[in-house]
Amino acid sequence: MKNNFEKLIKRISPVLKRITYKLNGHFAFFNDEDLFQEALVYLWQVFKDGKINDKTDSYILQGCYFHLKNYIRSINDKVKLISIETFKRNEEEGNQDEFLWLKDQKAEVFFEDLNSRLLCETINNNGLTEKEKEILRFYSQGLTTRDIGKQLGVSHVRVVKLTHRIREKCRKYRDGSQLN
Repeated sequence: MKNNFEKLIKRISPVLKRITYKLNGHFAFFNDEDLFQEALVYLWQVFKDGKINDKTDSYILQGCYFHLKNYIRSINDKVKLISIETFKRNEEEGNQDEFLWLKDQKAEVFFEDLNSRLLCETINNNGLTEKEKEILRFYSQGLTTRDIGKQLGVSHVRVVKLTHRIREKCRKYRDGSQLN
């Protein structure tokens, strides 16, 4: 079993590394190697469960791509990740303070969060339809676009379009064109 997994990894690694490089271009808070390791963990789990035994390399790589996109999406809003290499490099240069949460930074984050919440409340109470409010509630619960579509009985494409409309409304409020 281990030999089969090693053969699979050896066969698809070059393409998988290109995928992680491409994704890292959009999400710079991850290191290419971090994403590659996450893909390997995912592959090991699905390989061990026998879910990819009869699948083509293309299918497996596409599954890795979608897993990494979902992984990035779920991690992005929850934590701020830094590469250990970046931290070590800054520590050697004496710049590690930017990675530590100091009291002033906590206060700044608190006020930014408060401002964001007030803006969200203003938008929610003045500019969104009931369906748009429902979509925001589902997103806040951590549902994916497809899950939201299933909950609402609409396609995920419709959810994406409504989400775009929500973003446009938020942008108008954020820029101040709808205030006062």
